[in-house]
Amino acid sequence: MYFTLLFALTCLVTCHGFVGTDEKNESHCGLLKSVLDYTLLSVKMDKNGFHREVITTVQLGSIVPSSIRISLVYQWPKGVFIDPYQVTSQKEHSNWQILIDSAIDLEVPAHKTEGFVSYAYPTNGPSLRLRKVIIPIHGRYHEPSAVGKTFISVDIPAPDLLIRSDECTNLSDMDPHTVVNAPCTADNASICSWVKVHFQELGHMSFQLPVGDSSLVLPVCGGTLLVTLICCVVLSKYMWTHRTVQ
Repeated sequence: MYFTLLFALTCLVTCHGFVGTDEKNESHCGLLKSVLDYTLLSVKMDKNGFHREVITTVQLGSIVPSSIRISLVYQWPKGVFIDPYQVTSQKEHSNWQILIDSAIDLEVPAHKTEGFVSYAYPTNGPSLRLRKVIIPIHGRYHEPSAVGKTFISVDIPAPDLLIRSDECTNLSDMDPHTVVNAPCTADNASICSWVKVHFQELGHMSFQLPVGDSSLVLPVCGGTLLVTLICCVVLSKYMWTHRTVQ
């Protein structure tokens, strides 16, 4: 009888613990859903020429639990690159940490490289409600045009905003948002489940870079060679006339 009573009490305590855990998880997931519904994202490009800045502003809801984490995912085309050394040197003065998914070759032209992905994570700060990240990007040199184009357009899609909560483990009911896997932090030590926020109005940014004209290769090379020969002849005549060579 005592064994039966002890078994019943154990079951009651265990079931109560499960119910309490489920209710707590549901509560945190509800807070996460509320944050998702009132989140805003804006992105713009600043500066001119080959060296630009992509400025992204994230504005969350009025109530943001301390368990909320965010990340920005950028899909960069092959026409631009991020300088890892520049990002490292600016780390101490930035409120964000940048993770790049692959090695970056700073010298190769656009047609000999591929696009890449970078992740941005905010560092600890006084508030997570409003955060702004500025990422410096640089245009790559492009292959000369064979059809007489003087500029080429580089399209950069808007970043994806990922949000998760340390306390919410059930992400099955987050429509219209989707669940994706991404690195938990900039250390890239583990993978977490994130909710990718769905925005309807975000498009892409475009800017133009100058390109060469391949039809001018022969005239330019010929003119360069002719000018070089003329300079050599003039210089040699000057040296001979003034006896600068013994």
